[in-house]
Order: sequence, then C-alpha cells, then structure tokens
Amino acid sequence: MSKFIVVEGLDGTGKTTQIRILADHIRSKGMQAEITAEPTSYPTGKLIRRILSGEVSSDPWSLAALFLSDRIMHNVAPEDGIEKMLSDGKTVISDRYYYSTFAYQGHETDLDWTVNMHFGCPAVRRPDLVLFLTMSPEKCIERIRANRPDEAIEIYENTESLTRISRQFDAVFEMLTDRENVVYIDADGTVEEVSERLIAAYESCCGE
Repeated sequence: MSKFIVVEGLDGTGKTTQIRILADHIRSKGMQAEITAEPTSYPTGKLIRRILSGEVSSDPWSLAALFLSDRIMHNVAPEDGIEKMLSDGKTVISDRYYYSTFAYQGHETDLDWTVNMHFGCPAVRRPDLVLFLTMSPEKCIERIRANRPDEAIEIYENTESLTRISRQFDAVFEMLTDRENVVYIDADGTVEEVSERLIAAYESCCGE
C-alpha cells in the first residue's frame, strides 16, 4: 500500500542522502517510491528559492502564504502531484512539508495563524509518517559549510537562526503530538548508522 512520508530536519542533517537510501530500501522490496521536495520546481517554488537566497525581498507573512500556495500545487498537480503519485500506487517521500513552514515562518509570524491556514485547506494531505532528523545547530552549520564551500548560504543558515528554529520544531511537534505521527531520528552518526535508524522507524510504521 502506498504511503506518504515526510523527512524533516534542520539544514545540514543529511535529509537528501537519507531520503535516497530510504527510497532505495522501499524499491528493494518490490514497491515503487518517488522522491519529492519543497520548495517545489513549480513557479511558486522557484520564487520561494529566490527569496530564501536573498535575491528577492519578502516578509515572513507573505512567505508563509507563498509556501501554502506551493504546497497546494505540490499536492494537486495533475501529472506529478502527491495525490497523483499515491493514486498510482507509489510511496511518496517528501523532503520537507508544512512542519518546516510552522518552524521557519511560524516563529517569525504567528504560529496559530500559520497552522490554521494549512489545516483549514482540504487540498493539503496529512502524511502517514514524519521522520524528524535531529542534530545540534552547530553541527549542522559545520556540515553546511563543509558540503557547500562555494555556494551561497541561505538566509536561515546561521547558528542563531537554526537554534531558534530547532526550538520551534520541538514546540510544533509537541503541539501536534496527538495529530501527527512523528518519529525523532538521531542524525549524528555515520550515514549507515543514521539510515539504519531511519529504515527501522519506517518498517515499524509502514512495513508490510
């Protein structure tokens, strides 16, 4: 049976690598798995990336609303949206989802407004499982600088911002504890160690 899985975490926790490994694991069991990400490659997502890079100016309220618009398209796009892929029998793994908006923009605007805006939208599907990669903000910054020495750093990629956002993630998941299926995964370790933890959490929830 197809599942919708979200992998969350601060920048630098290794989400991209772990998502690829999880998708390969699912495929090894004879099932279809598709990887997707937010911001998307749709026009809304491209605008968001320009804002995050500092190329285009915006404000947190507009950015939160823009993320919702991008997320709706992520769900309902007729050719490659989440709903279409799930209906085709594929397990969908998304790199980020509305939890990131709650954490990143929610602490700059009003968390209740940001949450209610999303949960009031019937086009935004709730995931079957959320895997939250945890790591200290300091270690995340070290990894970002090591892995992207020649690339521009995004507006949230500094220790102070990531510390605030880490606390906000904890507050968000505590608030949603009765609604969302969230598993914390320690991302401090080798790629193999972290993937074992991630796959074990997936199998516990979604394994067949």
